[in-house]
Amino acid sequence: MRVISTGELRTIIGEVVAEKLREMFGDPGEGLSLRPELRERLIASLNQPRESRRTVWAPKVARDLGLDW
Repeated sequence: MRVISTGELRTIIGEVVAEKLREMFGDPGEGLSLRPELRERLIASLNQPRESRRTVWAPKVARDLGLDW
C-alpha cells in the first residue's frame, strides 16, 4: 500500500470536487441547438434598449412563488 502526501490528497479531493460541481451546475443544454424562432426572439430581446426591457425584482418573484429567498 502506497502512502500519499497531504498535497496529493488535496489535489485528488480538489479534482473530485471540481468534477462534481461541473456535474451539478454545468450547462444541461450544452451541445444542443436552439430552434431558429427562439434564437431570433433571444437576439431581438438582447437588442432592445435596456430601458424598455421588462424586469421583475427577483425577491418579488420568489415571494410570489412562495419560495424562501
